[in-house]
Amino acid sequence: MKSICVYCGSNSGQDPAFLEVADRLGQIMALRGIELVYGGGQVGLMGRIADATLAAGGRVVGVIPEFLALKEIAHMDLSALHVVKSMHARKAKMVKLSQGFIAMPGGIGTMEEMFEIWTWSQLGQHRHPVGLLNVNGYYDELVAFLDKMTDQGFLTPEHRGALLVADRPTKLLDAFEAYTPPPADVRIKTGQT
Repeated sequence: MKSICVYCGSNSGQDPAFLEVADRLGQIMALRGIELVYGGGQVGLMGRIADATLAAGGRVVGVIPEFLALKEIAHMDLSALHVVKSMHARKAKMVKLSQGFIAMPGGIGTMEEMFEIWTWSQLGQHRHPVGLLNVNGYYDELVAFLDKMTDQGFLTPEHRGALLVADRPTKLLDAFEAYTPPPADVRIKTGQT
């Protein structure tokens, strides 16, 4: 795996472990020769993982929309920075550059990006791993809800299993290396009357 897109908060959050894991994930990706693709910001967990990856000798590619770059939050010391027209263009560019996708702790933007890329996997639009880095149980309630969604028949067990979840960067990256995608499911199931 040559590149992984990491979705994460433009804030640092309340738990110091979030920053520590951003540092650790960036270091491990650099050591494994995995390029970091991310949202291009210099703030929050985004800036932290970029700095950690760069400090460990890794390559970092940012993708940021113009309106955010103009607010002076773009990280200017990256290996490459792509300034695009919109959030939609940002996500499309990040997908094009990446062979895997990780959601670290973050807010609604992180959730929107993670759910979209996971949905694309389910629909066969890509065959790359998608994972949650569940730092200190940050995603425990979400994982429980996804299990409920599966139990209620809205998500197949195969596609539920396609979202990899781990509490440590090494464990998640190892799972990415061993990942086999489930078959795409583009069938529309009708309800019973």
